[in-house]
Amino acid sequence: MRIGVPLSYSGGFREAARSVADFEAAGVDVVFVPEAYSFDAVSLLGFLAASTKRMTIASSILNVYSRTPALIAMTAAGLDHVSAGRFMLGIGASGPQVVEGFHGVPYRAPLGRAREVARICRAVWRRETLTFDGDHFHLPLGSDHGGSGLGKALKLINRPERTRIPIMLGAIGDRSVAVAAAEFEAWQPMFFLPEAADRVFGPSLREGAARRDPELGPLDVVAQSYLAVVRDEKERQAALRRVREHLALYIGGMGARSRNFYTTLISRFGFADAASLVQDLYLAGDRDTAAAAVPEALVQGLSLVGGEEEVRERLGAFAAAGVSTLALRPVTEEHGRRVRDFAFVREHCG
Repeated sequence: MRIGVPLSYSGGFREAARSVADFEAAGVDVVFVPEAYSFDAVSLLGFLAASTKRMTIASSILNVYSRTPALIAMTAAGLDHVSAGRFMLGIGASGPQVVEGFHGVPYRAPLGRAREVARICRAVWRRETLTFDGDHFHLPLGSDHGGSGLGKALKLINRPERTRIPIMLGAIGDRSVAVAAAEFEAWQPMFFLPEAADRVFGPSLREGAARRDPELGPLDVVAQSYLAVVRDEKERQAALRRVREHLALYIGGMGARSRNFYTTLISRFGFADAASLVQDLYLAGDRDTAAAAVPEALVQGLSLVGGEEEVRERLGAFAAAGVSTLALRPVTEEHGRRVRDFAFVREHCG
């Protein structure tokens, strides 16, 4: 199992690069760079390509609305080149609050757009003369779709480092999970509860696997979790509080009341009443009480927080549930402790 580290939306690039270099030395395999309405992910990915040596650098995620498919393909090819073949392209839908609120683009057909973006990217990387006539994208853009009629079918000028850059789809809904299993190299759910994963995701994963192109290879299941190897109860409670705060942000605040994908997912894990309560409290502005209302069983189940034996047990649970890449968000405060925690996990995850 590979070990990854997701970076924060906030913070400076230079500080992040120094932290990531230490994590790489501790054995971390992948760094995931998010993009919401913060600094763009691409700038930091390029910076990390120059300041790391062996780890995969991955976008997590680029939304499929704010850049054209060809620009996403060009960007991925450039990052793969400057990292000497170490880039993984993570794409996904984001949500209407960001896509329409920050980018001013209609949030329509997220899964259909993601599938077409992936197909166009792969054609660009193969240096095919780019022609595409899908439901959402038309290349070249003809006059029948609002173009001038002067567009020309072109191919990428440079020769990419690889003609097949791995693409990861961020997905948690049934249809999108099935598409990830059928058409993408990797799949990333935002939250992954090992004990409920097969019940919630299993049918869709199996449906998609039955249609999977063998050339894609095995699906890389990229699960996120939280990491703190603690020494006493005080450290445990401090780490769990940070997990609760992060979960409350997503369950309560990352989406409208009527359309929050994370609230829905936590409900499907078996915590419907608690998810509704957390959302109500968070949207009412009572964030501390919302965090306190996140159930202990959910906090513990999504995390690797505890003593060494507890952390080893949770590693085994994620591996047994089919996780092949575990992205661990460190929730200890001191950087040196975070580095040691990653070294411990690297030693015991096989």
